[in-house]
Amino acid sequence: MVQAATTVDGQGWLQVGELLLAFALSALIGLERQLRGRSAGLRTQAIVGTSAALFMLVSKYGFTDVLTGSHISLDPSRVAAQIVSGIGFLGAGLILTRRGAVLGLTTAASVWETAAIGMAAGAGLWLLALVVTGLHFVITYGLKAVARALPSGDTRLHLDVAYADGHGVLRDILAAITQQGWSVRQAEPQSVDRDGAAALSLEVTGTGGTDPLVTSLTEIAGVRRVQILSNEDLE
Repeated sequence: MVQAATTVDGQGWLQVGELLLAFALSALIGLERQLRGRSAGLRTQAIVGTSAALFMLVSKYGFTDVLTGSHISLDPSRVAAQIVSGIGFLGAGLILTRRGAVLGLTTAASVWETAAIGMAAGAGLWLLALVVTGLHFVITYGLKAVARALPSGDTRLHLDVAYADGHGVLRDILAAITQQGWSVRQAEPQSVDRDGAAALSLEVTGTGGTDPLVTSLTEIAGVRRVQILSNEDLE
């Protein structure tokens, strides 16, 4: 019975169903948080829930090849447990809090998910590894479109803009941001560049395209640099 759990035509499809159930339920929780405008929204919750399910399945079915009856010749689960906890520290380092906003949750969750996929592949659960990899693209592309269609599904950008001071360029920058469907939430002047250009740190939110925004800013006469410091969905 244990051996059948790793086959494609046996209980392996039951495992796929369990992964899909975890994906659906965790995405449902993320949807609730997204609608309320909270951190850790749709994509983050879906990634974490699906990854946790994969970790559990690896723990249940990933070590059958080293079990001989009632005797355990090797216990690789000890290493697997250390991977789960160790990757958590790596993910925590990717999470930032800036002006009350939590950034990097989805990135950290993706790192955790990658660890789960690697464990599944290394344990021989290739079907589950492939399914979760496919679900990752469903989450990052499909659910991203869903999140942006929701009332709170805006994107937050942190921009670094350098421009020639004293020529009315700042007014043109703010106008271009508004025309592209973005709104300025925060603007902080930075130190003057070596070439004498003024530098400005901008936090903008909106549902417009990132590339058109950057293009419109760089085309403004007097703008010398536009750099995206972070690009995060509000989750």
